[in-house]
Amino acid sequence: MDSRICDMLDIEFPLFAFTHCRDVVVEVGKAGGFGVLGASTMTPEQLEVELCWIDEHIDGKPYGVDLLIPNKFIGKDKRPSADEYLAMVPEAHKKFADDVLAAHGVETGEADEAMRLDGLGFADNLSMEGAMAHMDVAFSHPIKLIANALGVPPKEMLDRGRQHGAAVAALVGTKAHAIAQVQAGVDILVVAGGEAGGHCGAVSTMVLVPEVYEAVQEHGDTPILAAGGIVTGRQMAACMAMGADGAWTGSVWLTTAEAETAPVVKEKMLAASSSDTVRSRSRTGKHSRQLRSTWTDAWEQPDAPEPLAMPLQSMVSEPALAKVEKLSEGGHAGARDLATYWVGQGVGLMNASQSVRNVVYDFKEDFLNAHERLTKAVGG
Repeated sequence: MDSRICDMLDIEFPLFAFTHCRDVVVEVGKAGGFGVLGASTMTPEQLEVELCWIDEHIDGKPYGVDLLIPNKFIGKDKRPSADEYLAMVPEAHKKFADDVLAAHGVETGEADEAMRLDGLGFADNLSMEGAMAHMDVAFSHPIKLIANALGVPPKEMLDRGRQHGAAVAALVGTKAHAIAQVQAGVDILVVAGGEAGGHCGAVSTMVLVPEVYEAVQEHGDTPILAAGGIVTGRQMAACMAMGADGAWTGSVWLTTAEAETAPVVKEKMLAASSSDTVRSRSRTGKHSRQLRSTWTDAWEQPDAPEPLAMPLQSMVSEPALAKVEKLSEGGHAGARDLATYWVGQGVGLMNASQSVRNVVYDFKEDFLNAHERLTKAVGG
């Protein structure tokens, strides 16, 4: 395609796949798109293993890494010890989570405290020290893009991106955030509407993309990737008509044959409508969109405690949901009802499991058909 994003990253088609699965990264790259590995929950050692595997299998195609370095979180200025983190989690929140599990026949116990400690690796990853360790690994591999999912990328990321010839991308959910990112010097804006799975703002993709496109023109016309609810080529074409240079997608890969998604959750996604998601702070402490379940419903009730700041809320939710996932795969009915995962409103169009390559090919075909319809409409 004649696209500055394609030229910038040496790809055939400006379709980006955010995923936690290395197989998806490789297959999207081989099909002409661009895979981005989400590393926020990995240790540096795990990231090294994953990137080595990608390097061995992607046939020299470009790929990227996504980190999570928020501008605000508990422990940003002074890193607490493990015991200090645990002490910050109120008993009321732990009891509420336990009560929700118990109401669905899921046992709780002392093991949850050990799981909370295991989950502190996520808190470490949010810190500048953790980010630097991940960047050390990422930049030792031939990545072509590094993205920050929350807030303005730290100066170290911007500097190292230029040093290594890797584009630096940042996700934004408002016009003001987009302008701040451009002024900071990011190379690519990922403009994510509220339809998106995972962390997202409240403004819809249809409104946000043209709003950001218009706002950044006087600051240098930074390339834009549209995100949020995009699971078809015609949606991608629509966003590009509004000013985007390509599409950043995540949810659509969760139901592919190669995806790491738990089978029970994948089954629920394939049966879900676009109304079966909820935007909530109950999982990470920041608003994120996920599949609605009895777990998410419980946190929306009037008697539910106010979600904690990041990363404390994850220390409540992740041990519980890890237990839910394990039991649900064994056929536990209550756990199956509780099971959830991040996914966007585009889930209503995700009705069949396909291979990653077929998803990319469908995007290309659907994009071309949309282009032809528009061309015909204007008499071309």
